[in-house]
Parts: sequence; C-alpha cells; structure tokens
Amino acid sequence: MADFAIRKTVLVTEQILHDGGPVAPRPRRRALAAAVVANPFAGRHVAELQPAMEDLKPLGEQLTTMLIGALGEGAIDAYGKGAIVGAAGEIEHGALWHVPGGYAMRGRLEPSKAIVPSAMKLGPMGASLDVPLGHVNAAYVRSHFDAMTLVVPDAPRTDEIVFALAMSCGPRIHSRMGGLEAWDVKGEDGLR
Repeated sequence: MADFAIRKTVLVTEQILHDGGPVAPRPRRRALAAAVVANPFAGRHVAELQPAMEDLKPLGEQLTTMLIGALGEGAIDAYGKGAIVGAAGEIEHGALWHVPGGYAMRGRLEPSKAIVPSAMKLGPMGASLDVPLGHVNAAYVRSHFDAMTLVVPDAPRTDEIVFALAMSCGPRIHSRMGGLEAWDVKGEDGLR
C-alpha cells in the first residue's frame, strides 16, 4: 500500500462575467481542486506502479467532492485532470492519476461519456500546469475547450506530487467557433 500523505489541498474558483465582450447573461463558473501529496516512489525506480492507483481513489473522491461543493450539483458540464511531479519522481508517477482522478469525476457526473482530458509533467516548486477542460459527454464540443492554470507556490517539493481536478459550468463566455454545440450532443460514443 502506497502512502500518498496529504500536505495540503487547494481550491480555486472563478466566475467569469465577460472576456472583453458584453457581460454574459449567465457567468461561466470554473473550479480547480488540488492536493499536494508525498510521493512514495520518489528517488527510486519501482517496476510495478499500477496497484497504487487503488490507493489514490479516496483522493480522487475527495477532490471531486470539493469541486461539486464549489460549483453545485447539476450544472457541471466540463472536466479535466492533471499532475505535477517533483524532481525526484518520474512522469509515470503523474500517470497514476488517470484512473483515480478521472473515474471519480465520471462516477459523480453521470452520464459522462467523454474521456477526461489530462496533462502532467515534472516540475520544480511553483511550476505551472494548464489543466485542460473538455465537455463531459462529447469531446468535439469546441465551446468547452479550455484550461485552468494550476500553480502552488511551495509545491511540488522534490519528493511530492500535486494532483489536480478541474470542472466548469457552461461554455467559454464568448464562444463562437462553431462545431458541435452542447445542445446537439448525442453522448453515445464520447465524441459527438
């Protein structure tokens, strides 16, 4: 059992009223929740990492609950996930987040057919990561392509990982790039 001891959590919320154009009738809301955790694999190569995904499932649930608490039930229609691994780790330690982070959100935002967009990297303390957002039921909904920037000034330390989840409500505030619209989503295959 891997111990991903939490040093701290971060919750960022935004309410976007306009993006240089007219004030929108309904603001766009976004939120990002992150946890700074100890990396139990830092400084050494471990051949079998997959069992540690099970150990991270409660963290995925915790961050999902934080986001739903910040944004409310029902209106969330985009999500994404990401990780920043400290220098004593490896990128594969960030990949541990795919199942626990993604499935936690998908389980709470049913139906959710689309893949959860993801970004991860190695980085020093204060590194930034753009956590991508995409529509929960159809990856081709252009109006929901977006990202929230994650920065935790004192993390990750060399032996830490920052795991993050993000969610949003509604399209970009002045979306006008066409393509598949959210109201036309069939949600059958996660694409359209």
